[in-house]
Amino acid sequence: MRHVTVEALIPDVPAEAVFDAVLHFERYPELTPHVRSAVVHEGPPGPQGSSSWELYFRSGLLRWTESETYDRERLHIAFRQTEGDFDELSGSWLLRQAGPDCALRFDAGFCFGIPSMAGILDPIAARVIEETVGWAVNGMFAGVRLGAAARPDAAHDEAQPLGAGD
Repeated sequence: MRHVTVEALIPDVPAEAVFDAVLHFERYPELTPHVRSAVVHEGPPGPQGSSSWELYFRSGLLRWTESETYDRERLHIAFRQTEGDFDELSGSWLLRQAGPDCALRFDAGFCFGIPSMAGILDPIAARVIEETVGWAVNGMFAGVRLGAAARPDAAHDEAQPLGAGD
């Protein structure tokens, strides 16, 4: 299984506000060029939801529907594919307050179930997922620091593009 992790530091924003913004999946197509569509079937204020996604991938689309669990008290969002192009897909968003800033960590694991193609498909899918999360968070908030710059003790004055400082 391939794993993807994206860390971000959102300056001067309460973690609860970031949690609420991340859950607006329907906004992701306007925030990132990789997302063709994100349809929310069920979402907050309840503790569980469901959404369907289409991401531009290679010369086609990567599609899946996922179930989500929202835990606002722990600032945690978990998701798992219920149907779609992956053999397996699951992950989480975890937020924490870091002084006046919010530290965000996105983790996902996926497998296409085609071992002979893993060397080709997995790196492309990992890049698309990482970039999608980076674009989305940067679109939601100003001054976001990604990658190594996401450490609360990192001293950077500007938002870093995905991969910068890694």
